[in-house]
Amino acid sequence: MKIKGILLASVFVLIGAIYACRNADQTTDNTSTDNTDTAAKQVATPLFSADSAFHFVEKQVAFGPRVPGTAASINCGKYLISKFKAYGCQISEQKFTAVLYNGKNVASKNIIAAYNPTASKRILLAAHYDSRPFGDKDPSNKTTPIDGANDGASGVAVLLELARLISADSLAIGVDFLLFDTEDWGSPQDYTAAVTHPYGGYCLGSEYWSKNPHIKGYSAYYGILLDMVGAPNALFRKDQLSTQVAPSVAANVWDVAATLGFSNYFSSEEGGGITDDHTPVNTIAKIPMIDIIDNRPTNNLFFEHHHTLKDNLSTIDRNTLRAVGQTLLQVLYNESKIQ
Repeated sequence: MKIKGILLASVFVLIGAIYACRNADQTTDNTSTDNTDTAAKQVATPLFSADSAFHFVEKQVAFGPRVPGTAASINCGKYLISKFKAYGCQISEQKFTAVLYNGKNVASKNIIAAYNPTASKRILLAAHYDSRPFGDKDPSNKTTPIDGANDGASGVAVLLELARLISADSLAIGVDFLLFDTEDWGSPQDYTAAVTHPYGGYCLGSEYWSKNPHIKGYSAYYGILLDMVGAPNALFRKDQLSTQVAPSVAANVWDVAATLGFSNYFSSEEGGGITDDHTPVNTIAKIPMIDIIDNRPTNNLFFEHHHTLKDNLSTIDRNTLRAVGQTLLQVLYNESKIQ
């Protein structure tokens, strides 16, 4: 993914609560000296393991391109379910038929892993686990499926590592890990026929879930989407929909990242309009969700190897995984102390 453009969705009621940082001592060599007082108040958290997250990327990529409906996708889905189960999560599998940009159908499956499913306070964390069926930005292999190490697998890997850590530490709040399928089957760049789908054929799994949540009446305090969170020198700018619909959530996440010393990744600059899996979650499911997405002010917009065959394991940087993962850990643990 993704699509950059004007956001057409109407903005619904904003979140009423301000998510303040309530923090206790945490020592980290990445802490910014400009935020010493704030950092001293951070709630103590486990340390996010970038090596473990990298291993989870590696395991996904080893299945091959995870194009929906293929053996690689099915086998990867089984692996992801087994890992979340091992971390004590309650699993829901949501099978559906996705109608592609060209009118063809493909069997798809969203995966929902609920940590602490009886807790009333719930945070929704999401990523897509499929990979692009063609590298339409590749200079010489435009029809070949891609590994999607960054565009897909990196976000899932961070979620897996978060599940591992919070289950071992018995975090008090509920967290729902939502893995979307068939996110990245939007129309290729050279496709000339009309596409009537509102998202250009992208975000099919999140659109389906938003219309058909796995639990009737499901809601969460808010959601955070991860997309392309593993490339070197990633730049996470706040997209327009995130700041319109969930400004306090975005402000909190970016403030926590700054406190931990990750401002070089989490930029205060706004990144314009992007259609991603948070779009249907916001506009259809009415759950305020922000997007942490590598969103650079360049002609390519995203990371260098976006939608090419070079989006492989060599694109993944442990430092980027750690910056995102440690930030989200801190956000979750801060939430656990807010009554």
